[in-house]
Amino acid sequence: MKNLFLSIGAAAILASCGTMSSASASKVGKAQPALANTKWTLADNVKGKVPTLNIEGEKINGNGGCNNYFGTAKIDPSTGDFSAGQMGSTKMMCNNMSIEQNFMDMVGKANKYVISGTTLELYKDNLLLLKFNKAE
Repeated sequence: MKNLFLSIGAAAILASCGTMSSASASKVGKAQPALANTKWTLADNVKGKVPTLNIEGEKINGNGGCNNYFGTAKIDPSTGDFSAGQMGSTKMMCNNMSIEQNFMDMVGKANKYVISGTTLELYKDNLLLLKFNKAE
């Protein structure tokens, strides 16, 4: 039963990968607003703690759904380029580890970003990986 919930949660995150609005698609690879000093919450409904992404200059951190993570980010607003590197995290075990692993994998694969109002989308080329809502 536990594996069923984990599979459903992972599928929910991955289902967002195939969804891209034409408005967002046309903005991939173009100039974007700066991401420095912003905080975001994953837009998808997941069981347990909702993953977050905090961007502070060239550093990122947040919670992957269980563990806190940290790393570096290279962000170029003039081209909408995004890359996360040198990722590390705490090592607690939780019920939603597959959700966290998928989240961390997708953050690491992202190479573009698009901001539309209060929404941040991370892409691998033109494939939507993650969608976030701005946190207060």
